[in-house]
Amino acid sequence: MKRALIAGGALVAVLVILAFVASQRAPEQGGELATVPLPAITPSTSEAIEAPGGFLSGRITTEDGATYEGRLRWGGDEEAFWGDTFNGFKAENRWVVHVPPKRLKERHDLEIFGVQIAQWEREIDLGRPFMARFGDIARIESRGRDLWVTLKSGTVFHLDRLAADDFADGVRIWDSSGGFVDFDEWHIRTVELLPTAARPGATPVRLHGTVGTRHGAAAGSVFTGFVQWDRKESVGADTLDGDSDEGELSLRFDTLRSIARMSRDSSLVTLLDGREIALSGTPEVGHGNRGVYVDDQRFGRVLVSWEAFERVDFSSAGSGPAYDDFPPGRPLAGTVTTRAGHRLTGRLVYDLDESETTETLDAPSQGVNYTIPFGLIAGIVRPGRDETGDQRVRVILHRGEELALESAGDLSEGNAGMLVFVDGREPEYVPWVDVERVELDRPAAVVPSEGER
Repeated sequence: MKRALIAGGALVAVLVILAFVASQRAPEQGGELATVPLPAITPSTSEAIEAPGGFLSGRITTEDGATYEGRLRWGGDEEAFWGDTFNGFKAENRWVVHVPPKRLKERHDLEIFGVQIAQWEREIDLGRPFMARFGDIARIESRGRDLWVTLKSGTVFHLDRLAADDFADGVRIWDSSGGFVDFDEWHIRTVELLPTAARPGATPVRLHGTVGTRHGAAAGSVFTGFVQWDRKESVGADTLDGDSDEGELSLRFDTLRSIARMSRDSSLVTLLDGREIALSGTPEVGHGNRGVYVDDQRFGRVLVSWEAFERVDFSSAGSGPAYDDFPPGRPLAGTVTTRAGHRLTGRLVYDLDESETTETLDAPSQGVNYTIPFGLIAGIVRPGRDETGDQRVRVILHRGEELALESAGDLSEGNAGMLVFVDGREPEYVPWVDVERVELDRPAAVVPSEGER
């Protein structure tokens, strides 16, 4: 017992000495990453003159009836702009009632050496995530375990609050005094989204740039628009953290000229004054990076994975489209051509889920995931049954671009099929396996114009 006490006392003494030495050597950073002193760098865009129109804004009503109005940022340091997306999970599928239950089953065969051993059927998974740009949303309301999201078009979606959703992250709101309040999800009754009002004081600089991929300069390999690094950092005051030869660094994004991939686990950062710093040791500068969002006007939004990422060169472009720049969605309409040659024209519901022009088609290609509003899409052409290879699907946009996307996501065999309301009658159901081509009518407007604010 005495030996144990003596050993324990010695250990405590050693720990105290080590803690004292560490405290003398570590810079005083208040618990944050130490920042190696660097010469002052003037940001490329002055925060004091930044236009606020692209920033989220709204009115929060709490469960006790109090109201707060001002600029918003979801999760405190995440979604901040009208082009960012609110994610959740739909609690129900309102289109299923139009399809005979027996047609919502998929058959599975078990074969060994080409011989069928067993066969069974199961119901198609009709659970669907919800995703909408904040610029398309009018109101979010919480009721117990339910969320109700009302779009500008008037369409209301019922979400399961207990499934993964952005509402669980809470909301930060800046009031007229310049201070902010963080609200936990269970204290919020409603969030009404409103046009951003001009307010005194500075607002952050929004990140914008050109992202190149490892596939060179081929079509669909370089993207330009507003940037969200690691799916999170989107303003100049956000920081890029990593280890350098000089120690741990925490660099503001508005001091950066570019970030280039060096290896699977490291990045080369170029500052505005031309200095280059190699960073490693944190997920965001290596293979732990969750990807780079780019709001590219041609495609809506793309997510460039770390595996596909080559470099980003930052540039200035204001705060982005304002709330009123996002027009309300309209019902999808067009023509479905079946493999048997039948043509059905009318209102459409894609994948027994998407029914409005602001909803999106999601599918990948070469490490880039595309999230394309249906209002941008002119046609979807599936490969023929006899075609071989990687079975890519042609997605043709109204502006003329054409993408070859993988048969995954909304283009996979798990697609639940199409509903076509011909002449307003009870809709006809077309299983995805029978679809050859989808042609979509062009809406009057679906995305903000090129003239970003």
